[in-house]
Amino acid sequence: MNNFDKGTIIRTIVLAIALINQFLTGFGLYKIPGTEDEQTAVISSIFTFITASIAWFKNNYVTAKGKKQKEILKKEGLMKSKSDD
Repeated sequence: MNNFDKGTIIRTIVLAIALINQFLTGFGLYKIPGTEDEQTAVISSIFTFITASIAWFKNNYVTAKGKKQKEILKKEGLMKSKSDD
């Protein structure tokens, strides 16, 4: 398990769940409760939350690790400064 990072494991598990759900739904063995409109609203909300979270965390240096990365990038002159615009 040490050869894989946490993100790879999580993405693989989510993909497996999605594939199992698709298989079960395709054969009529499992149906998500609620009306089609409710299902669409829930799925849309989940998608929006996940997308917004990823977009916010990606290169925004909000974690301790991210802040350290930002310091190193600045120190090495690898960050675009406002004067470069």
